[in-house]
Amino acid sequence: MSDIIQLLPDHVANQIAAGEVVQRPASVVKELLENAIDAKATQIKLIIKEAGKTLIQVIDDGVGMSVTDARLSFERHATSKIKTAEDLFELNTKGFRGEALASIAAIAHVELKTRQEKDEVGTEIKIEGSEVTSQEVCVTPKGTSISVKNLFYNIPARRNFLKSNSVELRHIIDEFHRVAMAHPDIRFDMYHNDSEVFKLPTSNQRQRIVHVFGGKTNEKLVPIKEETDLVTIGGFVGKPEYAKRTRGEQFFFVNNRFIKSAYLNHAVNAAFEGLLKDKAHPSYFIYLEVDPNSIDINIHPTKTEIKFDDEHALYAMLRSTIKHSLGQFNVAPILDFNRDASMDTPYEYKSKVAQTPHIEVDRSFNPFKEEKSSSSSGKNYTGYKKESAGDWENLYVGLESEMTTPTSNENDFSSVQFESTEVTGSLFEGDKKKELEQHTTYQLNRKYIVTTIKSGMVIINQHRAHQRIVYEELLRNITMASAVSQQLLFPLKLSFSKKEITLLETVKEQLQNTGFIFGEFALGEIEITGIPSVASEKEVSQLLEQLLSDLENEVPDSGFSQTDLLAKSMSKDIAIRSGVDLDPEQQKYMVNSLFACTEPTISPDNKPTFITLTVDEIDKKF
Repeated sequence: MSDIIQLLPDHVANQIAAGEVVQRPASVVKELLENAIDAKATQIKLIIKEAGKTLIQVIDDGVGMSVTDARLSFERHATSKIKTAEDLFELNTKGFRGEALASIAAIAHVELKTRQEKDEVGTEIKIEGSEVTSQEVCVTPKGTSISVKNLFYNIPARRNFLKSNSVELRHIIDEFHRVAMAHPDIRFDMYHNDSEVFKLPTSNQRQRIVHVFGGKTNEKLVPIKEETDLVTIGGFVGKPEYAKRTRGEQFFFVNNRFIKSAYLNHAVNAAFEGLLKDKAHPSYFIYLEVDPNSIDINIHPTKTEIKFDDEHALYAMLRSTIKHSLGQFNVAPILDFNRDASMDTPYEYKSKVAQTPHIEVDRSFNPFKEEKSSSSSGKNYTGYKKESAGDWENLYVGLESEMTTPTSNENDFSSVQFESTEVTGSLFEGDKKKELEQHTTYQLNRKYIVTTIKSGMVIINQHRAHQRIVYEELLRNITMASAVSQQLLFPLKLSFSKKEITLLETVKEQLQNTGFIFGEFALGEIEITGIPSVASEKEVSQLLEQLLSDLENEVPDSGFSQTDLLAKSMSKDIAIRSGVDLDPEQQKYMVNSLFACTEPTISPDNKPTFITLTVDEIDKKF
């Protein structure tokens, strides 16, 4: 039998590697930005067109590459970061596998321009699908400019799996945030379709967070800091009252590399225990510095997961550091929360000697004597005289005559009539009994509505039923654009990050069809002048947060799926909750509206809205 195992051609091997390295345009952005940082750049510019499908360009002012380096950088497993296997455990750079540029060049058209400071001219290389089409000398500034065009042009199946431009842009912004926040000492600019998205000047950690997430973020931050032999912890956590339903503002950085860690996230949540509302997530921007030998970065293809030597100790330190900061800045209540600040000992009393108090007592004092002479043996004491209570009747002298004078009619109580407390023979007499008999619905435990049918009775879950009613009403309004809006006397101004505003802009038209009226979408702020008639003003902020959370988690494309998700998310927040009292009219409206729906049996989340009990089933209980 002939041999059947053979070596793959380089272009096929590169395409296979690209499947691991390049999952979407955001993957390319991450690799190119990290290469620019490793090149010691101080300014980095990211240019995107059509959410990265047409163009991804990164321009930096780093050290640049020689002619040989420029050519070798596109070879597989060619890297300047490591030389031996031991170097993998002492990494201080971002990229180190040497597969990024080779993988990108296998599935796109790549143009590279680079020049070192000592050289007069630079090098320009063009590659299409792993094949170098040209290499020549060019005039270019110091540093490197790399353009990736027509991503997945030779793998149309992979291109078809890409989401809409708005979704892919959100992923790119996510990667941009992660890199930019880890390096506040580098200036970052980002442009999408020739419009400026971010302009982040050189700053410190706090300023970089504020520049990324908006000016109002500054007042929400609580600094944390701790230094130990194992780890140095720094950064900020958000105040509990600003916790959101989304997890978008949660960042861990280890040695300036963004990571995801459910274990460390649990430590943060444990520190906030008892301070957060239900289903709310704290914001945090935590920077950890550890010995490179104590971590293993190379356990995940995207390098977003890290293995720590001593996770348990790190967990305890992180939790205690955050709890300490929350208490130190009076965010969390301290144990002695009734402490009176006026009782604190001033600092200047620290070296003051305590004085023994001197007490004098009048030993001849007798409270049971009628009178006491002022010539008491105590020199500095006045005599004590007990008042006689024998003439207490004098207190009421003249009161009788005062009450009988014609000028004091307002104090004459003879004309006061007392309310009758006569008990009726029956609780349900007359009109009350008839009114009760007309009620065909009853509320059980402020959670269920019970009503009768010919065959027995129906028990309705009021929250799920109202969710179904609101869901179908919102769907009709969005598709027919016939929603009723209530104008606000004073416009609402809500602050969001640029990423969240971009997300809301994708569903702006559908939101307007539900009844929202928007003012301007300013930098980090949205103005709302009208809201849906089914929602209240105090619910708007929570409603939009829930919507953003659902949109981020499910990431729908435009079309019915997005409209359906929008209606589901809004109905979830607008629907009345369990524990709300409903009067008989509201109960009847709920029952009639539910059975007027096209699908009354299930909620938008496919859970039953009601159950029926027939007379036979009830009979079996007896």
